[in-house]
Amino acid sequence: MGEASEPAPGPAARTILHVDMDAFFAAVEERENPALRGQPVVVGADPQGGEGRGVVSTANYEARKYGIHSAQPISQAWRRCPHAVFLKPRGRLYAGVSRQVFDVFAAYTDLVEPLGIDEAFLDVTASRRLFGPGPELARRLKADIRDATGLAASVGVAAAKFVAKIASDLRKPDGLVVVEPGTEADFLAPLPVRRLWGAGPKTLEKLRALGCTTIGDVAALDPAVLARRFGEPLGDRFHRLANGIDARRVHTGRERKSLGKEITFDEDLADRAAVERTLLRLCEGVAAACRRNGIAGATVTVKLRFTGFDTLTRQTGLPAPADTVEAFWPVARELFRKADRRGAAIRLVGVTLSGFDGGPATQLGMFEPSGAPADRVVAEAVDRLRERFGRDSVTRAALLETDDD
Repeated sequence: MGEASEPAPGPAARTILHVDMDAFFAAVEERENPALRGQPVVVGADPQGGEGRGVVSTANYEARKYGIHSAQPISQAWRRCPHAVFLKPRGRLYAGVSRQVFDVFAAYTDLVEPLGIDEAFLDVTASRRLFGPGPELARRLKADIRDATGLAASVGVAAAKFVAKIASDLRKPDGLVVVEPGTEADFLAPLPVRRLWGAGPKTLEKLRALGCTTIGDVAALDPAVLARRFGEPLGDRFHRLANGIDARRVHTGRERKSLGKEITFDEDLADRAAVERTLLRLCEGVAAACRRNGIAGATVTVKLRFTGFDTLTRQTGLPAPADTVEAFWPVARELFRKADRRGAAIRLVGVTLSGFDGGPATQLGMFEPSGAPADRVVAEAVDRLRERFGRDSVTRAALLETDDD
């Protein structure tokens, strides 16, 4: 479907699928151990009798009846359903099943845009001649996934990515929802405004202040009103999405948008020096991952969570894209100190690099005839040593005090 407000039904319309595996981690665990079926299953951190730290990765549909959901504090999940089966994630197992699912996708189209280990967009427009129209193709795909993995997937079929994604979520588990070209606005109109893509809590407050409780209410607003409230680009985007207009293509080479690491402490920490040492270690990990992937980030974000789960993030840009600790650690430390609440103990700290330029940092130092800044030469040497002798073979003096952290 193009940018024009008038949809293009018929053979010219695209057919986009959004495929989402249902409660993926928990479903894999139930497949591996059929005795779990019918019980509430929570995959995530150890709840430790309600005192555990960390969060829920996935909850099956039985557990969701108790109000348990992904990203919820694991201690809260335990309090809501202490008799649930709590399991630690098994990443390698899930990755193997994910590869089977994506192999099924590849049998239908090479236009696959992964959104995670358990969901993707598929453009099957050119596949209709081989496998039939969108609804028939989606049914075949669901059956093939079940045959290959024993698991259920929910699928949305539409001419636009946004509409297909919403459709896949409406009849879980094992759902199939088809939105015919030309009916997008009518399909979206009665849905709650919280389903509008990109509408976070603050945006929802502003939309509700404009009298919008459904997506149809947003579609009916004068675009000029949305532009004044949210700025022209964002206001225009909300207007188009609310009317089912989404011309974005399925991108097969999905670029990494951010790379980060975070840690939840075993006990809330009041020792700021210990937190800063942990932040430095996380920065080292992010920088090393950037160099492995041949990328450099221009934006640093620091995340802090205090006792009581109050969470803050602070972000700033760098003078040039970076992939070494020396280039962004001082900035991360300054962000931490500005965001810190001195009277509160810290539960979690994290750091993220984003704004990748698609290649490694290349800014040259004035006195480096080798053609690379000294800090990057050192970092690459350390990478080689650690690859050969192990991660702990080389460490920073500033981190020598972290053994007991």
